[in-house]
Amino acid sequence: MRNIKTLFTAGVIVLLSASSCKKDFLELAPVAQLNANNFYKTGDDMKNALTAAYGGLQYAGLYYSSMHIIGDLRSDNTEITNVNAGADLDAVDKFVNLPTTSISSTTWAGHYQAIQNTNIVIEKIQTVTMDETLKARYIGEAKFLRGLMYFNLVRIFGGVPLVTKVIVNPQEGYDYGRESVENVYNQIISDLTDAEAALPYEYTGGDIGRATKGAAMSLLGKVYLTQKRWDLAAQKLKQVIDAQAQTKYQLLPSYASVFGIANENSRESIFEVQFKRASNGEGSPFTNQFAPIGSGTAVVTVGNPLGQNIPTAEMNNAYEANDARKAVSMRTSYVLAGNTVVHNYIVKYSGTPAANIDGDNNWIVLRYADVLLMYAEALNELGYVADGPAFTYLNQIRTRAGLPIKTSNNPDAALRVANQAAFRLAIEQERFVELAFEGHRWFDLVRTDRALTLLGSKGMEAHEALFPIPQTQIDINKAKIIQNPGYN
Repeated sequence: MRNIKTLFTAGVIVLLSASSCKKDFLELAPVAQLNANNFYKTGDDMKNALTAAYGGLQYAGLYYSSMHIIGDLRSDNTEITNVNAGADLDAVDKFVNLPTTSISSTTWAGHYQAIQNTNIVIEKIQTVTMDETLKARYIGEAKFLRGLMYFNLVRIFGGVPLVTKVIVNPQEGYDYGRESVENVYNQIISDLTDAEAALPYEYTGGDIGRATKGAAMSLLGKVYLTQKRWDLAAQKLKQVIDAQAQTKYQLLPSYASVFGIANENSRESIFEVQFKRASNGEGSPFTNQFAPIGSGTAVVTVGNPLGQNIPTAEMNNAYEANDARKAVSMRTSYVLAGNTVVHNYIVKYSGTPAANIDGDNNWIVLRYADVLLMYAEALNELGYVADGPAFTYLNQIRTRAGLPIKTSNNPDAALRVANQAAFRLAIEQERFVELAFEGHRWFDLVRTDRALTLLGSKGMEAHEALFPIPQTQIDINKAKIIQNPGYN
């Protein structure tokens, strides 16, 4: 399939070196700057700039590494079982990461570099003469991406600098301090609302993989859910469900058909980060990252097994008997040199890389099953209704997994959901196994105020619901960049 995945490399454009003395300041501008006065003249120039903005999703500080390190490794989904996987990763897993640990700086830098890419599109396209409908769409795509970046940042760090213009001189970074969480969310909602209005429901051919109206709606629903604005979340997520005739979203009949290289950009996928192996650094690392250290070629046949995301015992035990999702998601042993080695590992991203960390697996950011579960959660928060609509959407997910439905008065206690509190736990459990290893678990536990309850025994303290601001950013601008409580 030829889609936007094959176009990422087209975003490579002429760059000029930035000032070296202040290039690290806030990381609000890329390490190299575009020659803005000479480049952005035509619609094709803007297409290349937008492609570069999509390419930012592949940065190490985004979906190449950081988002699954934070979303899964920080939670009870996965763990580090061999310290050779990396001391900084082990620190995240064990809740001993500091402001100097690389995860904070990598995530911060990657997101702000990617935000700069989106700001370039939004700002520079204004004076370009081109088809106005296409111009509006490009702006909508860039705003979707910027909204996604800030949604990640505010959930990880809390209030962050809010930059919505192109940073030309790194000196400008001194003007930006941390905004309130409320202000950041207001910008996210504004960006996603604008994106929803401008974007089409679907694309064809080489444009498959771009942000759609449904993606903006779904992400906005998740934003409202995270803010506990249950009525707005329910309204927006119901709009996604009701727009099936336009979006073509559906819960695929088989869980296995959602994953794997052959199934990318399926009708269940709402938005995914596109990777392409053997394409000048556009490949994904997940097959290698998630294979156990010491597994040789038993789990991944090309490149090194890096052991960076190993399923926990809690994750293994979370699956009910006969849950079809487990075999698609993980394994508990492999055979090496004729011997069975008992060791958990992820298989959702299995494949054959072209070289080490050069696979073809995309990363799904949003999919329709997530929307259904979020809608069920929002309905329950608005008011528990025994065997009401929230049960319908929860049980659609369970039925696809080959499991019996849950009801309000089921004679089987394990399937009985008798009140609102019990339904909350039922949703938590279903999201745990349905979205396993997709980078959602940590964010789910934090937004539902369940993280400390479930992770306190692993070393989590209350202040660690947020990650530390990178120490380098504080050192550069102590007047405006203040560390999160508990990390001083």
